[in-house]
Amino acid sequence: MPGQGLPLRVATLLTGLLECLGFAGVLFGWASLVFVFKTEHYFEELCEPDAGPMGNVTGSADCKAQDERFSLIFTLGSFMNNFMTFPAGFIFDRFKTTVARLIAIFLYTSATLTIAFSSAGSAPLLFLAMPMLTVGGILFLITNLQVGNLFGKHRSTIITLYNGAFDSSSAVFLVIKLLYERGVSLRASFIFLSVCSAWHVGRTFLLMPRGLRSGDHGPEPSALEPGKQPEPRSFWRYVLSQRFACHLVWLSVIQLWHYLFIGTLNSLLTNLAGGDRALVSTYTNAFAITQFFGVLCAPWNGLLMDRLKQKYQKEAKGSSAMKVALSSAVPSLALTSLLCLGFALCASVPILPLQYVTFILQVISRSFLYGGNAAFLTLAFPSEHFGKLFGLVMALSAIVSLLQFPIFTFIKGPLQNDPLYVNVLLVLATVLTFVHPFTVYWECRQERSSLAAA
Repeated sequence: MPGQGLPLRVATLLTGLLECLGFAGVLFGWASLVFVFKTEHYFEELCEPDAGPMGNVTGSADCKAQDERFSLIFTLGSFMNNFMTFPAGFIFDRFKTTVARLIAIFLYTSATLTIAFSSAGSAPLLFLAMPMLTVGGILFLITNLQVGNLFGKHRSTIITLYNGAFDSSSAVFLVIKLLYERGVSLRASFIFLSVCSAWHVGRTFLLMPRGLRSGDHGPEPSALEPGKQPEPRSFWRYVLSQRFACHLVWLSVIQLWHYLFIGTLNSLLTNLAGGDRALVSTYTNAFAITQFFGVLCAPWNGLLMDRLKQKYQKEAKGSSAMKVALSSAVPSLALTSLLCLGFALCASVPILPLQYVTFILQVISRSFLYGGNAAFLTLAFPSEHFGKLFGLVMALSAIVSLLQFPIFTFIKGPLQNDPLYVNVLLVLATVLTFVHPFTVYWECRQERSSLAAA
């Protein structure tokens, strides 16, 4: 595969980009799909007539239970999106590309057909369909990440580009929403997505590498200092390291913010817009449109890492290849934390027009988060463990993401739709994510100091 011709490599790159852009991360356009589901009366039986101050029934309805049901579906889907990457990583490392992709195609097609033939009466089928859709999508992403290894020094740029395309695929549900508003049924849209499985099968057997793992990006023995023996490359040694623990906390906290925001966006906009459906639709469309630009934002993160890595390699004097690579990741990690902090602060202010700024910061932050996560793992740990470590960090962060549902119900219930205290706590947690880039920087600085002393 690495020795194949440039045209075939470019074809593999571009079709993989299209696959991630059109299919892999569609779950995160959930707000657009919820709008359609509500129009189709999914879970509408959970809405209750709203009683006024005197106990009289008003014309509006209290749909808190309906919102909680949609939030629970998204929580389950986003949890499975991350948690199942751990066994998916083992499948990819053990059985390689073809088997992993065939599993992805089966799950994805089953999910799209289930949604296509669902209705308000069978709305609980969404609890089955959305997790299958997300697990199939994350497998598409994992199997495509290896394409970055075909382009050598541009690996981080390609990986972040693919992760950006994964983020941008959330705009697919916006397209479905716009088509629905113009008379194209939900069933027709999802049947079309099901038919596209033939294209996925074609890529699997004609373009994708068979028997290639996640890539060759760990430090080789030759990169070690003279006279040193190669360090043991035990999987659990890396899992129990401080580097992995800090990265897990960094990813989990930032991801929780994004999942909570996406999963509750329809409810948030409904409250801020005073129940005006036209206004909610406008802001939902604006959010989905900004998501599409994730594919343009993410490569800047990879480009930053690749450029810094090349710069540090020229300046390095005796440093190991891994420490040089880690130095290039520090600005990316810090910038991602800063972007999330800005997004969190804007999301905490209950002013509807300000949410346009929130949408922009959210998509940049999220595209930097997942691209930076994958790129950091390729730089910080050996290649033979990439699939398992990528799956494990996503699985453990998924457990943290389960907090989004109790947080949502806590805001809707005891806090009576006032998220101020929750937002303050989450902003403080976001500030703590700056610990991760600092510890990586300190680790690299300690090695440079020891080399200078020697």
